Amino acid sequence: MGDTAENLKTTPLHALHRELGARMVPFAGYEMPVQYPTGILTEHKHTRAAAGLFDVSHMGQVRIAGADPAKALEALVPGDLIALDVGRMRYTVFTNDAAGILDDLMVNKRDRDLFVIVNAACKEQDIAHMRSNLKGCEVEHLQDRALLALQGPQAVAVLARLNSALPAMSFGMGATLALGKFEGFVTRSGYTGEDGFEISVPDSQAEELARWLLAQPEVKPIGLGARDSLRLEAGLCLYGHDIDTTTTPIEAGLAWTISKRRREEGGYPGAAIVQKQLAEGVARKRVGIRPDGRAPAREGTEILSDRNERIGVITSGGFGPSVDAPIAMGYVATAYAKPETPLGLVVRGKALPAKVSTLPFITKRYAKA
Repeated sequence: MGDTAENLKTTPLHALHRELGARMVPFAGYEMPVQYPTGILTEHKHTRAAAGLFDVSHMGQVRIAGADPAKALEALVPGDLIALDVGRMRYTVFTNDAAGILDDLMVNKRDRDLFVIVNAACKEQDIAHMRSNLKGCEVEHLQDRALLALQGPQAVAVLARLNSALPAMSFGMGATLALGKFEGFVTRSGYTGEDGFEISVPDSQAEELARWLLAQPEVKPIGLGARDSLRLEAGLCLYGHDIDTTTTPIEAGLAWTISKRRREEGGYPGAAIVQKQLAEGVARKRVGIRPDGRAPAREGTEILSDRNERIGVITSGGFGPSVDAPIAMGYVATAYAKPETPLGLVVRGKALPAKVSTLPFITKRYAKA
């Protein structure tokens, strides 16, 4: 990645990760934990069974304030933010004039502002993009806040010990809440396919809150390795891999993020291209892929048709511990995007059999209203 230990940033939980025996790696300009001594497989399965604590403080946290920040931000994204109720959140993407994806983001509507989470590797350019385009708005980079994600079916029971109102929140809701002696902006959200929460707290409170959470019997620390395998099983895109400036929201299977009003009105970069693709279809689509056998197909693996024609490439791939099999996502020519379509994956010079799969690979377990 070009990062050296000397110029890597650290999160407020860096010393705790070291204390817990984490293996640290460079990631998006930060030194981050990829796994703890129990290993990625155990961490992954623990998150699906109980509750895992993730340090996602490297992500960008941004506050947007102004006369109408939702209307202003709609000029940069295809998501419907005006219709968003206070206390709700929405997943959307920044697009460029070619409808390519600059980043994906979460937008929370609060009483007087928007609270936005952007990816770590893109946050400086995203903030510059917003500051130069959101006229009449204040764009504040909240650099003094940490972000913790508590994910898994027992996350709600754990956090309810700090605030009994939390079980009443449904997935996609957010609020500023007291958590015992702590106070944070809490969203019922996450990127694992599991129920869970993301908690934004001041840097000064992060380690004490993390230690309290880790002292609960259901909770174990989880690194970036399991975070990646969890989101892949859930069929969720990783920016810079499954989506980037060469992919449009429609090719990426993200048409569901664009409401009827925004499809009709446009009013964001690349809207005409998105409207054309919605009407006429696309030449390629993101799909799930299940390789036969046990050999995983990694990012960059060439995808062949059953007639050995090159039809696409793997963008994310690995072993899915919850499905006990290799899984992948990638882009294929639309004619080959139907589930169960046979494919070939070129692994070490040999075409191994695979087939298109529906996404996600696991059943998502979000808490619905």
